[in-house]
Amino acid sequence: MQVGVFIPIGNNGWLISTTSPQYMPTWDLNREVVQKAERYGFDFALSMIKLHGFGGPSRYWDYNLESFTLMAGLAAATSRIQLFATCAVLTLPPPFAARMAVTIDEISRGRFGINIISGWQRREYTQMGIWPGAEHYRRRYDYCAEYVTIMRELWAEGRSDFKGDFFRMDDCRCLPQPSAKIPIICAAQSDAGTKYAAEYCDYNFCSGGQVNQPRAATESVARLVEANSKIGKDCGALLLQMIIADETDAAAMAKWEHYKAGIDLEAIAYRDAQAEDDPSRDPYSQPLRRKTLGVDKLPTNQGVFVGSYAAVAQMLDEMATVPGVRGVMLTFDDFLVGMEQFGQRIQPLMTCRAQALAA
Repeated sequence: MQVGVFIPIGNNGWLISTTSPQYMPTWDLNREVVQKAERYGFDFALSMIKLHGFGGPSRYWDYNLESFTLMAGLAAATSRIQLFATCAVLTLPPPFAARMAVTIDEISRGRFGINIISGWQRREYTQMGIWPGAEHYRRRYDYCAEYVTIMRELWAEGRSDFKGDFFRMDDCRCLPQPSAKIPIICAAQSDAGTKYAAEYCDYNFCSGGQVNQPRAATESVARLVEANSKIGKDCGALLLQMIIADETDAAAMAKWEHYKAGIDLEAIAYRDAQAEDDPSRDPYSQPLRRKTLGVDKLPTNQGVFVGSYAAVAQMLDEMATVPGVRGVMLTFDDFLVGMEQFGQRIQPLMTCRAQALAA
């Protein structure tokens, strides 16, 4: 199973709490996290893009770096690990994103990929006057499909004359071409999104959720596997998982309970109100997914493994057995401490990482 890290490009990482570790998203922090990841044999590092935070007492994600420029810097500060930046498609024309990707491909010597996001938080875009309206929710995956098609034409041929509903290229050029394939990731969960992921992406983040439930994403992954089989593609399933570990189960659980006690309900209410803009009633769509997974009242938006180093290693090994799972992207309550815990105390106990450790 591949292992990646979702680097802390936004303040306070992925715990929406006033009692969790509080920190800013500095260059120094992110460089140290990714260099630790490379040292411990991680396969990839990915940074998100967030343009408007959730506020609340924790000022959750009110402070954020920019994804492409951060990954360009990290490309020069690393030598092996795969790096992914996130592209908010409503903010950049596809030829410009394609050229940025080629530039970072050059800096990284073929270690760059893009995470495509369609845009679910309306306020991120209305603040800049670029929100296309509620109709975007209905056709956002059509928009992304055209976007990815144009980028891949430019990378493969150096030019594009694509004509679609959203974009019209006129002998559009992009040279030089990349030195290696630039993989595409997305995080689509609805039926329409899963179909888009299978057809246009190399990897898709599938929904897990809940606490200490290694097989929670089984159904979500199965939907992607089925979509792959219908169209003859091989989009790999990635899972997103937070690790809260310590010497004993009790010590780790005490930290988790402490973070839960400080849950920032104001920030979560803002997040959920933004998600409700999406009219989709698909149980895996943005407004309903957290309720479907039973994590709507937790201080994070992902599954959490809480326990001793041995217990966390065992849960990760069990997660790796879910049919269709290609990899997991990890977050931590405290990233610097968490990376050391994973690299020195958890990963050596994982059967599914034995080959990576040997290499």
